[in-house]
Amino acid sequence: MTAAQGTNPVLAQSGLPYDLPDFASISDDDFLPAFTEAMASHVAEVEAIAADPAAPTFANTIEALELSGRDLARASGIFFNLVGPDTNPRRNEISQELSTLLTDHANTIAVNPVLFERISDLHSRADELHLTEAQRRLLDKRYRESVRAGAGLDPDAQGEMRKIASRLAYLTTTFSQKILDDTNDSAVLVDDAAELDGLSAGQIAAARRAAGEAGHDSGYLLTLELPTSQSVLTELTNADVRRRVFDASVGRCARGNEHDTRELVLEIVRLRARRAEMLGYRDHAEYVIAEQTAPHPGAVDDMLRELNSSAMRAGGRELTRLTEFAGDAPIGPADLTFWLDREKRSHSAVPLDDFADYCELDAVLTRGVFFAANKLYGLTFREITDLPLYHPDVRAWEVRDDAGVGIGLFLGDFFARPSKRGGAWMNNIVDQSSVLHTQPIIVNVLNLTKPDAGQPCLLTMDQLTTLFHEFGHALHGLLSSVEYPSQSGTSVPRDFVEFPSQVNEMWALHPDVLANYARHHETGEPIPAELADAARDSAGAESAHGTIEYLAASSLDLAWHRLSVAEAEAVADVEAFEAQALTDAGLHTELIPPRYRSSYFNHIFGGGYSAGYYSYIWSEVLDAETEQWFLAEGGLRRENGRRFADATLSRGDSVDPLVAHEGLIGRRPRIEPLLRRRGLAA
Repeated sequence: MTAAQGTNPVLAQSGLPYDLPDFASISDDDFLPAFTEAMASHVAEVEAIAADPAAPTFANTIEALELSGRDLARASGIFFNLVGPDTNPRRNEISQELSTLLTDHANTIAVNPVLFERISDLHSRADELHLTEAQRRLLDKRYRESVRAGAGLDPDAQGEMRKIASRLAYLTTTFSQKILDDTNDSAVLVDDAAELDGLSAGQIAAARRAAGEAGHDSGYLLTLELPTSQSVLTELTNADVRRRVFDASVGRCARGNEHDTRELVLEIVRLRARRAEMLGYRDHAEYVIAEQTAPHPGAVDDMLRELNSSAMRAGGRELTRLTEFAGDAPIGPADLTFWLDREKRSHSAVPLDDFADYCELDAVLTRGVFFAANKLYGLTFREITDLPLYHPDVRAWEVRDDAGVGIGLFLGDFFARPSKRGGAWMNNIVDQSSVLHTQPIIVNVLNLTKPDAGQPCLLTMDQLTTLFHEFGHALHGLLSSVEYPSQSGTSVPRDFVEFPSQVNEMWALHPDVLANYARHHETGEPIPAELADAARDSAGAESAHGTIEYLAASSLDLAWHRLSVAEAEAVADVEAFEAQALTDAGLHTELIPPRYRSSYFNHIFGGGYSAGYYSYIWSEVLDAETEQWFLAEGGLRRENGRRFADATLSRGDSVDPLVAHEGLIGRRPRIEPLLRRRGLAA
């Protein structure tokens, strides 16, 4: 059906390539009616499955549930793709309303007693059903989801669980919205361009443009990035401006204004602790990690403890070195990355400032990111310029395999704007599924500064790495080859999901890849060999600062989520709890705050990483091992890409991801390559 035949345009088949939503035909007023209709039809489908008079089978119960709710999946793929990169007040209102409606909807299905009886029956007889590995995993997951939603509890407890889930959905959605609002509100206005010494002409022009867009008649607006560390702090020579930017960053959402999130943090933590207790877990961390590849919270604690002590020793050596390098200049928390950058440059025989001149966005994307994907996986990319996308800055490419067959659509949304939340991420508008005959539509979102018309967008080393990282997630979605949509692409345990993206980072400065894209944006000259070598040396010299701020955030996340109900109720001061948690982890230092303070830690209080922020470093153990495997097998070779895709990228959650990884490298992963990479080896 089409919208012209009366179907809500959110739910209508668009007729566009890969059934890309026709964003031009969709208005914000279409969303709530679409979700209402989609939820009603989904409930009807589920009730029919539960009422089936036939004895439960995998096909008539588990597979039927998996294939139900397709309209709801479509509406969710469209709307929640929009809320992150291009929100507005109306979309925020809709998101808030949907947060509770969708949670209630999911819980209604999960705890349906007749349905749960059918699922339980199948689960108890699973060994007799002769299921494939993917089917058995799907059955196990559906059973666990129902139990974890409270299907095994008495009616009163189920009622409390539903209230907790609904309230948490509201609170976490509110948390994310407040972060965006206060991040925009906390941007630093500088009156005199001379105070921006150290920034490039393009950065200064962007700051002036940002000030105008924010309603300032004059001045330069330094907008904030999501993490505590702000990239401009490595470049600004004016120490006072550095302090202003740093203070604005660490003070976000804790200023006592309407965007303050501290009370939200406390309530979220208490509700999560109560839910875990009701389900028989000691705490929320145990509840979360039960579904991850980590065997239990203690295993995560052991890894972090080893890394924390090594990182702090390395940090002490780094600070001693920086103090000597800076001479009489004081080094405060706003100055540390500035001096780290200056010290790193002092060891380079060539000025690393010139590196960005060879990293123009479009060249890096097409001759770097896409080039590596072609060499490894045989993929080709054809840009399509006449599709109705959700914002003028968004671009689209059709992706084809090495036989020339189209496998999906890739959308790139690279530039920052006030309506976009901070950070970088991957979305999937449509999941791949052979049962549904759907092919993936994948979106990569970044927050690069948009240049003035006619000017190039030049990438820093960090931005270059981020581009490759997010495309690693995109590859996970694009190369998916599974039957069931809930097992597609990145639908893997949270502490495994970062692994493929981190692996893809290794190609950013690989000699063959760098040589293909690194041309001077004005002259077209290839990057000098000495500058390429210096860039690789610089990227390989991981700072203790970066490791400590990440580990501090991971430890803070676990500290909040290792609280019992009574312990959570006793916490009244967010900042005091933070300080004590970091002290207990051996990571408390005034010079290096966590990568995210609690008040703007969107990963854990607004996103899906609660008790799971450790997953980046957990996945990096696998990544470091896999990098060594790639290099030992000859690097950028099609056969290596095929083996990696067959083991990981194509399998999603249809297999045990750790078992698949062990099959790839031939053994269990070890932590030593990670310690060497981060400069933490003894």
